[in-house]
Amino acid sequence: MQLPDAVYAEITELCKNGELLAKNHEYLSAKQKYTSALRLVPEKHQDWEAATWIYVAIGDMNLKLDDREKAFKCFINAVQCPKGLGNPYIHLRLGQLYFEQNYFEKSIDELTRAYMGGGLDIFMEDDPKYLEFLESRINI
Repeated sequence: MQLPDAVYAEITELCKNGELLAKNHEYLSAKQKYTSALRLVPEKHQDWEAATWIYVAIGDMNLKLDDREKAFKCFINAVQCPKGLGNPYIHLRLGQLYFEQNYFEKSIDELTRAYMGGGLDIFMEDDPKYLEFLESRINI
């Protein structure tokens, strides 16, 4: 399904502003922009592709703000939206969050999905403990 052009433009503008704020380490303000963008997505967010990347952005801001519980909810929502399932980045974040909650079997599953879709490169910008954990469980 496609959003009306005006709504899509407004969502895109809010997300661009959020991205600029995030680059300046203004994570709470960025999260507020992304949340405003999400509010413009029609009900049943799981039907709209825009919701996928907005949930990811909000999830990332929650991680920057050290709120893993809210981040986890965002990535769970993102994986249920269009093009969420199979998205290596979303699976990476879910794997990391499961790892931090000591749900190691679920972490392995999600990190493996991230690896299968994104290769080793997807792990390079984060703490090496996640890749080390995955390497200890599967043959890479």
